Amino acid sequence: MATISKASQNKTGFFNSIVTRLSALFIAIIAVLLLLINTYFLTASRNMMFTSKQTSLETQASVISTSLSALDHLSKENVSQVFDILEVRDFARVIVVDPSGEKLYSSQMDDDNIPDAQIEEHLQRALDGRDVFYSRFYDDAFSSSISVPVMIGGTTAGAFCMSELDKEQGSVLIGLQDRARNLSIIIAALTVIATLIVIRITMQRINKIMDAIVMVREGEYEYRIRVTGNDELTRLSSEFNDLTSRLQETEQRRQQFVADASHELKTPLASIRLLSDSILQNDTMTPEMAREFITDIGNEASRLARTTEKLISLTRLDNDITPDRSRMDLAENVRSTIRVLQPLADERGVTISEHFGTDCFVYASDDELRHITLNLIENAIKYNWDGGDIDVTLNNTDDGMVRFTVEDTGVGIPEDDLPHIFDRFYRVDKARSREAGGSGLGLAIVRSTVDELGASISAERRAEGGMRFTVDFPCCPSDPDSEADN
Repeated sequence: MATISKASQNKTGFFNSIVTRLSALFIAIIAVLLLLINTYFLTASRNMMFTSKQTSLETQASVISTSLSALDHLSKENVSQVFDILEVRDFARVIVVDPSGEKLYSSQMDDDNIPDAQIEEHLQRALDGRDVFYSRFYDDAFSSSISVPVMIGGTTAGAFCMSELDKEQGSVLIGLQDRARNLSIIIAALTVIATLIVIRITMQRINKIMDAIVMVREGEYEYRIRVTGNDELTRLSSEFNDLTSRLQETEQRRQQFVADASHELKTPLASIRLLSDSILQNDTMTPEMAREFITDIGNEASRLARTTEKLISLTRLDNDITPDRSRMDLAENVRSTIRVLQPLADERGVTISEHFGTDCFVYASDDELRHITLNLIENAIKYNWDGGDIDVTLNNTDDGMVRFTVEDTGVGIPEDDLPHIFDRFYRVDKARSREAGGSGLGLAIVRSTVDELGASISAERRAEGGMRFTVDFPCCPSDPDSEADN
């Protein structure tokens, strides 16, 4: 007997597990997303602060440039007086030069973050008439500078450079970086944990389905998955349970079919063996007795042949082996069947009445129609009273069907047995059926053939006694091959 532990032996290794792969994929995606978000956030914060610095320095530089431009000329004395009036103390360094680059003014504080060579380069570009802004974030502080030309009388009278070292804004940016990093770590950890939990729960459900598949493969058709939730795996579990139910039903029917078929074949074979042994062991048997025994052997062999032929027919139907079909005249097929069965009806004194309409054409093969008409009419004869009647009716209905009806005045079928008469090997009265040569397969063949043709069949008791079998075929008024060509 299969068990879950046995099914679990086929589980994959850790690195080949889909859990590992999905977890690695989600973690990688989360890491990349958080990295991109942090990079964008920090870059945007620094650019915003750089823009703020540029705006602030340009405002201050505009005030200084306006003040210096109001002088007649630039000299060490008057430049120093201007800066004393302006009280510029918030900057790390302020330098003013004349057009030749000679330094006219310099604050006492030096900004080591901006090399003198770079300041000289910026001042030279300012003397050429361009404003130069420079800023960088280094050593947890913003180091910024701006170089602006001084215009007097429409000519460049000099230039000045002012630089600033802002550690407060640097601390703010560092704090933002730390908070963003810590928040990202928390988000990443929570996301990874949630992802692993979801993947684990999902994989547990998938593994249950896999274990169930192994259980059913081992023959435990009654095993079912407990269905919970309302997602795709729930639908998959429900479909699996439905499939398993059908497999269980099919297996039960197969076992019953094998048992019934074995029984049906064993009975005539046993009779043949007993009769042949009786002939061989009886040395004083008269020719008349031997002839009787041989006749019985022939009857049993015929019954065995009929049963085998019907089993073969059912196998063909089960395997969907479709015969060549064409437009058939059902009335002609029924008349041919009645001619074949007329000797049997005459032997029982049964009268067969025909009531046929016109243009009763169906799309089928002759063998398929013969399965249906022969079985139904033959049963009506076999299970009728001696001297009984059979009415065979064939006509077109208003809804485009061809209706074939067989009514008899025979023994009928009890109401409790009606739902089962199309089951294989089912007999209403086994002793009587066996005497009549029935195998319990005829109506099963009729039902399977009717289904293959897209028709329908029904059975009901007649109020005055006997049975009525009705088959509705789709009407085929013209040759379907000709319609396809047109």
